[in-house]
Amino acid sequence: MTSPSTAPAVTALAPEALRTWIAGHPDLVVIDVRSAAEFESTHIKGSYNVPLPLLSEHTDELAAKLGSGVVLVCQSGARAEQARQRLGKSGMDGAYVLTGGVPGFAAAGGEVVKGKNRWDLERQVRLAAGSLVVLGLVGGRFVSPKVRMLAGAIGTGLTFSAATNTCAMGKALSAMPWNKATKEPTRESAILQLPVPATDGVAAA
Repeated sequence: MTSPSTAPAVTALAPEALRTWIAGHPDLVVIDVRSAAEFESTHIKGSYNVPLPLLSEHTDELAAKLGSGVVLVCQSGARAEQARQRLGKSGMDGAYVLTGGVPGFAAAGGEVVKGKNRWDLERQVRLAAGSLVVLGLVGGRFVSPKVRMLAGAIGTGLTFSAATNTCAMGKALSAMPWNKATKEPTRESAILQLPVPATDGVAAA
């Protein structure tokens, strides 16, 4: 049996639990680490947008400001987990990751704010990767066998992405014009404006 002192910290938070926390703690800090465009499309009411690249650039400052009792969200939970790990390395060990992301929260009856409809970044990555693989196979059949190397490169990239929990293609796509919001978050407009979370009673709720 694992003793309490050695038990792994619980970092996953179910959508239903977050609904309860928000209802009982209106000053709870929910940070959405998706791109600004994704945030504009749909986000949890009252959440703050700090895209993962911006968070990664100012991890130490953000960890010092927030302390603990923060909930990190994204589209599926993958980017939020990356953010949690980065913040953990900077000494912030009280962050939670919303399982199922924003769609899961909405499906559970959570209140979300909807704006301009866009494809989320993870869906764009799947489309781009799938299209390049098909292009490599078709090109290898009708143009040159060497074109098949494109499919192999994509497969290698996806394997590396899974192993390192990163996504170079997602980062590249996020810089595309259609993934830019009207106003992109900055250190001044996002990180410095974040409130200090109230931690008393949240973890036990």
